[in-house]
Amino acid sequence: MCAKSGYFKEREDQLSEIEIPQEFPGGAETFEKIMLFIYGCPTLIHPFNIAGLRCAAQFLEMTEQHSTGNLCERFDLYLNQVVLQNWDDTLVVLKKCQDLVPWSEDLLIVSRCIESLAFTACMEILDPERRREKPVIMLEGMVNQPWEYTNIERIINQDTWIKDLTDLPFEFFKKIIGSLRRQGMKERYVSPLVALYASKSVIPEGQTNTDILQRALDLLLTRDKAYRFVPVGFYFACLAHNLKHDTVLKLQDQIVSLLHTAQPENFIYPKAGNRQVAFSQELLTMESLFSVYVSTESERHLTSSSSNVRVGKLWDIFLSRLPYDQEMKTTRFIELIETVPMSFRESHDQLYLAVNAFLQVCAFTFSFFHYV
Repeated sequence: MCAKSGYFKEREDQLSEIEIPQEFPGGAETFEKIMLFIYGCPTLIHPFNIAGLRCAAQFLEMTEQHSTGNLCERFDLYLNQVVLQNWDDTLVVLKKCQDLVPWSEDLLIVSRCIESLAFTACMEILDPERRREKPVIMLEGMVNQPWEYTNIERIINQDTWIKDLTDLPFEFFKKIIGSLRRQGMKERYVSPLVALYASKSVIPEGQTNTDILQRALDLLLTRDKAYRFVPVGFYFACLAHNLKHDTVLKLQDQIVSLLHTAQPENFIYPKAGNRQVAFSQELLTMESLFSVYVSTESERHLTSSSSNVRVGKLWDIFLSRLPYDQEMKTTRFIELIETVPMSFRESHDQLYLAVNAFLQVCAFTFSFFHYV
């Protein structure tokens, strides 16, 4: 032991009583395997134990300085020549590294695994040998669909590499995203990957991990124009959760820029039975989003574009689906109608439906038909 380990060499006069500290990487099982290696017993190395063995060997200072062909070098060779050449093996080792921090990070095992996975993922996108039978799944198909868990799950499961990366603990996923960007993967592929990861913390309803969602959004919202590659339904889904104020503002900016691509199913609606619908947080948020859109378009002097007509129709559909209550005043309803200007409306069909929905609940008539 003293011939191969600097740790034991320094404690040679204490070996009869030496006690391995609790922070020993990999615990007693890994220490036992190291002892078997030291005494020449055949012991199997595999992806499930190599990270622990390499960290333990470093802890025991089993380097070339003490013995030629020592364990640190042998384990590094296995990592580089076997593990990092295989996607599944690399994933296994990376996940095992989670319980070996900071050793696994200091020895660059984590970073080597991250770079290997990112490189392979980039090759999946580039596909230089044209082995893919179909293109990489993107989120364009979600533009006309509600952002629902079943749809997201289906997309994630269609590509193994996407499923594997979105299953990683957040700290490793964050490093993967950084590596993908450094290695040149286009943002049109990276941003949807972040959105898919974030969505796993948003849905299904009732299982939201707000901290993970917040941190995942930071990976997305800090990238210039990354929003273009993610459907607006994703941002609406995130907006429904308790996030930091500055993140909410960024989400709202993204929504406004993509509002013309939204679907009514994406919107945030007050809960039925709420007797404060007129000034509910959901309605105020939606009203603000559409108002900002209108203001932005007015500044650009664009009042009759197809996008604006689309937004006008969406607002009227939203109004027609509101769960009105008898507490809503006529003036408030008219105020909601006027959120978008009449120039945004080519047809008044949806507005008539909104009026009808309001009248059925409020059960009184008022004169406002000059608006339509």
